[in-house]
Amino acid sequence: MAKREPTSLAMSTRVLFVCMGNICRSPMAESVFRHTVRVAGLDDVVRVASAGTHAFHEGEATDKRAQASLQKRGYNAADIRARKVTERDFEEFDLILAMDWDNLSLLQQTAPKRFHHKLQLLMRFATEHETATVPDPYHGSAQNFEQVLDYIEDACSGLLEVAKRRATQVAAA
Repeated sequence: MAKREPTSLAMSTRVLFVCMGNICRSPMAESVFRHTVRVAGLDDVVRVASAGTHAFHEGEATDKRAQASLQKRGYNAADIRARKVTERDFEEFDLILAMDWDNLSLLQQTAPKRFHHKLQLLMRFATEHETATVPDPYHGSAQNFEQVLDYIEDACSGLLEVAKRRATQVAAA
């Protein structure tokens, strides 16, 4: 009997970015990471989405100031609409990345215990910035949105390395 060769399958990565209302930080992260993944040629194995811990802005477009900051750097969030995290998200996504401690805490309170390993802060993937969290720019100036974008780009760059490693892992049959 001939020996069976292992089947090579790229491991997919499903990432959900989470902030409070899903109109500033998390759609900015979704837009940046979606672009980064596309440029790296991984859009067939990496799925990207965003959501909020609250439904304040359900169905609304990304904040205009966030969109302006994104457009200046070549990103597009025009198609993103705010939504609240659902129970199904905890099952469907491999990484659920909160922007700050409050949202991480809310996710930990909401997620079934068996999915807690998926919950992390986005900035743990950053290599250039020492901050643990992405500050909420909603009540700030355009400069606050630019700073948030700096943090998000840094963290998404580190996150891409994780997605690349997962994409090159193989599963034996």
